[in-house]
Amino acid sequence: MKTKLSDCLRPLLLGAVFLGTSVHADVQPLDRVVAIVDTDVVMQSQLDQRVREVQQTIAKRGDSLPPEHVLSQQVLERLIIENIQLQIGDRSGIRITDEELNQAVGTIAQRNNLSLEQFRAALERDGLSYEDAREQIRREMIISRVRQRRVAERIQVSDQEVENFLESESGKMQLSVEYRLANILIRVPDAASADEIQAADRRAQELYQQLQQGADFAQLAIASSASETALEGGNMGWRKAAQLPAPFDSMIGALSVGETTEPVRTPGGFILIKLLEKRGGETQVRDEVHVRHVLIKPSEIRSEAETKRLAERVYERIMAGEDFAELAKDFSEDPGSALNGGDLNWIDPNALVPEFRAVMAQTESGEVSKPFKSAFGWHVLQVMGRRATDGSEQFRKQQALSVLRNRKYEDELQAWLRQIRDEAYVESKL
Repeated sequence: MKTKLSDCLRPLLLGAVFLGTSVHADVQPLDRVVAIVDTDVVMQSQLDQRVREVQQTIAKRGDSLPPEHVLSQQVLERLIIENIQLQIGDRSGIRITDEELNQAVGTIAQRNNLSLEQFRAALERDGLSYEDAREQIRREMIISRVRQRRVAERIQVSDQEVENFLESESGKMQLSVEYRLANILIRVPDAASADEIQAADRRAQELYQQLQQGADFAQLAIASSASETALEGGNMGWRKAAQLPAPFDSMIGALSVGETTEPVRTPGGFILIKLLEKRGGETQVRDEVHVRHVLIKPSEIRSEAETKRLAERVYERIMAGEDFAELAKDFSEDPGSALNGGDLNWIDPNALVPEFRAVMAQTESGEVSKPFKSAFGWHVLQVMGRRATDGSEQFRKQQALSVLRNRKYEDELQAWLRQIRDEAYVESKL
């Protein structure tokens, strides 16, 4: 069943605004204000459109609709909250450029496997104009940025919270390795005789030998397994080791992708498990470079040519044997490293601007580069050393930090929404 594109847009916080009027012989009521929100208003047309959208969504779920006056009040409150956030965005100078908006629209079209023209046509079939859809997306992007700025800054996660999470059973579970598994079950009946158990064991061993000789696991599962996932080739989906019964929880970690366990006796029979894929928990090895530099910037009193000449003179003095660190202290205009003799310490090359990264990659350890230009000015750098660092522990801490921040975000968001609602001037005229 295909999903209408307008349905894809409905979960966005903001609905499209329709202010069209029709000319009739009879006098038609004009659009009216249903709420004053600080320095802006919510119009009846906005409310009516959003109510229709909500009614359609509820009807599609098969749920009963509340009385219209109750629904209208709930929808109006949502529009008021959205309006407050849009005004915060406007006062904060948050703007969505046409380029950003075009990119967002293109992403939505791509997710629906449509070209931009097909996307336009599909919107029209759903009764939503392309211009209204763009405006709806723009408003949602503004609200998203407002929330990121205002709510994210309220979230504080301490180092101790991160450590506690990493040591907790919940943390170990969430950050542990995940395995995509498939199984074959040779069932043993309840109260089975010794002969029946031996027969099932022999059958499981036969299948294991076939797999060792290159037989297709999925085909054997379909043909022989009594598992509920047999018709899916035994595919069990993604599991964490802690979610598996003993002894599989410890056996899986020793498998390489593509390998299968030997048959294991369980209460239900003999099981073989194959490791199809593995994700998470891998060692995060990254290259780091120990580098120092002298940065000289052009200014109102120093032209680009003069800046380049000064960088060249510093380079010549280094090559003549003067101390790099002392020259960096005297001449470098990088406030973060100048007092440390230009030392940037061990750094991930990806954290540096492309020009700096490229020159650094071409400079051998112990060597000094010739002067080169970046967006910051003219540099002379020296590579002190290179190393590969295992960043697994730092990676796990970053994952834990992300999990904890996400946990706190919803609570902080609701508290912030209540706060801005209480602080706003709102007059309902519904």
